[in-house]
Amino acid sequence: MEDGFPASKTFNQGYSLTYDDVILLPHYIDFPTDAVSVSTRLSRNIPLSIPCVASPMDTVSEAHMAASMAALGGIAIVHYNCTSSQQASIIRSAKSLRVPITPSVSFASPVDGLPAYHGRYVFITESGGLPSKLLGYLSSSDCENLKDKPVKIFDYKRDCKSVEYVNWDCDLGKIETLLDEKDSDFLVLERDGEAVNVVVKEDVERLKGYPKLGAGTVGADGEWMVGAAIGTRESDKERLEHLVKAGANVVVLDSSQGNSIYQIEMIKFIKKTYPQLDVIGGNVVTMAQAQNLIQAGV
Repeated sequence: MEDGFPASKTFNQGYSLTYDDVILLPHYIDFPTDAVSVSTRLSRNIPLSIPCVASPMDTVSEAHMAASMAALGGIAIVHYNCTSSQQASIIRSAKSLRVPITPSVSFASPVDGLPAYHGRYVFITESGGLPSKLLGYLSSSDCENLKDKPVKIFDYKRDCKSVEYVNWDCDLGKIETLLDEKDSDFLVLERDGEAVNVVVKEDVERLKGYPKLGAGTVGADGEWMVGAAIGTRESDKERLEHLVKAGANVVVLDSSQGNSIYQIEMIKFIKKTYPQLDVIGGNVVTMAQAQNLIQAGV
């Protein structure tokens, strides 16, 4: 009796099959799940522990998604629906987020009023975001007292004398220990004189419940690997320079039709200007179209 059918026979019978019509034939299991490897390669020089890539969409791949994906062994491709300097800043921020915690706090600039949503704290930085120099902060009780008042929160900030700073590459275990030892509610991760992240005690507890974190997708420089999307316009050559300086490890040419002279010329420019940089092209739908991009250098 024949057990199942090979894919070539199943899908070449001249009619369609739905999800409910097909089941994969399981084999005999004589190994633990920890022995299973799902590792792969995004490109020639970028190995991944898990076959997962976050899409270059402005609602998906920014700094914290990129850090989280890298921490789990995947990678994110940072979108380019922003200025080149903003995209480069996202990449630098992602590579500085050794602990992939999205802050459960708000940020504001010195000239801002009280944000509509502020969480437990509002941190005031020079740029109104991260990474940036930390100037002060307000607690939720401070914010309650200022509610409905037309004020600049900088005028009511607490100073940073009592704030605990740690190096940007401090691991989760050390952060948890420091929070307990200092009996502190939060600490600030700092790199080159700028705050790159704020970790609140509840964030640590939440992260401990995530899937176990391995070595992650780390480059030769010891930082997370992060990808970046660009287009094929002339201005994207200038954008590319910003991204390379920010530390992008791979560039994805984001196009609905990759089999074009514009993409091929951009690929050749990238490989000539930055030969060490991996390039992913597309989209293409035939072998001949893929071959065109391969010959160009993807």
